[in-house]
Amino acid sequence: MSSYIPETAPFNEQQRAWLNGFFAGLTGIQESAGGSVATAMAAGLPSAEAPVEEEEDFPWHDDSLPIVDRMELAEGKPLDRKLMAAMAQLDCGSCGYICQTYSEAIASGEEPNVSLCSPGGKETKQMIKKLLAEAGDSVKASTNGNGSATNGVATNGVATNGAASWSRKNPYSANLIESRPLNQEGSAKDTRHVAIDLVGSGIKYEVGDALGIYPTNCIDLCTQIIDRLAADSHVKVATPQGNTKPLLEALQEDCCLKDPSDELLELLVGRTPNADAQATLNHLLAEGVPEGFDVLDVLEVAGESTITATEFIECLDPLNPRLYSIASSMKAVGDQVHLTVGKVIYEREGRVRKGVASTMLADRVGTGESMRVFVQPNHGGFTVPADENAPMIMVGPGTGIAPFVAFLQERAARKSPGDNWLFFGDQHEAYDFLYESELTEYVHSGVLSRLDTAFSRDGDTKVYVQDRMRENAAELWAWLNRGAHFYVCGDATRMAADVERALLHIITQEGGMSEDEGKAYLKTMTSEKRYVRDVY
Repeated sequence: MSSYIPETAPFNEQQRAWLNGFFAGLTGIQESAGGSVATAMAAGLPSAEAPVEEEEDFPWHDDSLPIVDRMELAEGKPLDRKLMAAMAQLDCGSCGYICQTYSEAIASGEEPNVSLCSPGGKETKQMIKKLLAEAGDSVKASTNGNGSATNGVATNGVATNGAASWSRKNPYSANLIESRPLNQEGSAKDTRHVAIDLVGSGIKYEVGDALGIYPTNCIDLCTQIIDRLAADSHVKVATPQGNTKPLLEALQEDCCLKDPSDELLELLVGRTPNADAQATLNHLLAEGVPEGFDVLDVLEVAGESTITATEFIECLDPLNPRLYSIASSMKAVGDQVHLTVGKVIYEREGRVRKGVASTMLADRVGTGESMRVFVQPNHGGFTVPADENAPMIMVGPGTGIAPFVAFLQERAARKSPGDNWLFFGDQHEAYDFLYESELTEYVHSGVLSRLDTAFSRDGDTKVYVQDRMRENAAELWAWLNRGAHFYVCGDATRMAADVERALLHIITQEGGMSEDEGKAYLKTMTSEKRYVRDVY
């Protein structure tokens, strides 16, 4: 028998004989019967003729592309791929899926709620509705945009990290421990450190995960809407989730009052007797509603139009959960979960507008009172490196610091030897240095190797985290060459894009690369899960 194993190979005679026999048999199978695929498969061996499935390419899966360009790239593709192109391309998990799986669930009819892509906002929702209308009966089940917010397939949203059966479909009722202001007096912001009790729930989470919270609407807004409808707050209605509740309770718990649907606009156009109001409503239908324009605004535009409570509820989208990056490690806080929440409140057209979840956590839920929560596992490797020695670079301005508080708690608890570098920014150092005492202690203890801050409103020239990165370009490049993992958390449209541009500039300048080579380097970091973002 011919020998296929070199004499110098580190095998004994018995191993060498077995391997030579194996390869001889393999060669004989491939040569006999014209290299029959069937023969090879019958022998339990891979066939050289078996087709290799190529990895599908998604050229539209780029969050820097506008939706028009993404839709052009998906032209001629199946419905699920067109729907994917309509998503925000962040794979952020806020919908309980990633872009590909959410679009597939909608196309198959498994997910009736088309309003879950919060980063994509109105343009994504409107494009999805347009695509579904064009597809018509090809969608396997009803997908009208007002479907159940319980969100999809049986396993969707369930933590895979050992948590109990609590999930997006089956949230846990958890009590608030505290909602503590982090900003100092004089700040223009109200950022809260929120602690929630998980004792007895069996819920487990990992750093990098998010906590989903089902919010409730402000009762003042709900009563204003009911007054505008001239409806009875106690009348029973069927909610977007299929529950039957009194109108006031339904508006508080189940209905999105932020973004008016096209269905509501169309209904009001046909019911208002005022020509000017009809023209305004038609304009809103054609061009989309302005930012901050809510359901009550639409009712006020419609004026004397008459619709029933049932008709009104049928035109509302479900109230979706809000996801917050977890700001704690269970190794440090036990059966609690902590969040960093920026309270959203502003005035528009003479009326105060409130972020539904942030104001609930800051104002409407008291200590010991409950809220519905679930764990959304992290995606794409957004967690501390598996290698305890690997350096971490974290960029998290404002509330984007949340997961990095958790990362530092985790590394401190593990006594990980890897270096940690944090870039943090906000408006004013005196008022807005979130977690200053905790971060200072981490610097003193050596857990935080470097802390660079950028407070944009403290000087004549605004300075941001990406500016601090450029100022430290040589050292940042040295960290990357040591295998550092680079993390970003926060606003996707501005901050994260600016940080990526700065990072690419540092790679090309310090590494002596062309722009294409720098992009390839960054792509390699991404594929190795060394460049990971949690952006929204």
